[in-house]
Amino acid sequence: MSANRNDLITQMNTVSSELLREKGYISFVDLLIRMGKLTKENYEAWRFRKIPYLEKVVTINLSKISILLRALHANGKQGGLRPSIAAYLSWGKGKKIPLRFSKSGDPNIERAYATHFLRPKANVATTDERPQP
Repeated sequence: MSANRNDLITQMNTVSSELLREKGYISFVDLLIRMGKLTKENYEAWRFRKIPYLEKVVTINLSKISILLRALHANGKQGGLRPSIAAYLSWGKGKKIPLRFSKSGDPNIERAYATHFLRPKANVATTDERPQP
């Protein structure tokens, strides 16, 4: 039985909040792993270049991946999170090469997968801070 769009987005929102609280950022890969849509073993196999692109081992279809990516980006923007592009390089011996997320390799899709959302930087002085007499 597949989760409908609303259930999927609700689950994503819950997991996103947990990741932000625990790590201080949200990455799409962490989100997929925490939601049970990507196993840690398959993630590591991809990082070690045993799998050509990540979409091959994600257990939801491309339509649902697209829904999650769009919702995550919209939520990040709406929530005032800072987008940051992360470089996903291969692990293991030898030259570290950039990894592919999608079968197509489209730069926009790759960038969407690689974008992490970080908490906003804290202000140095806030209105609650008052000088001591």
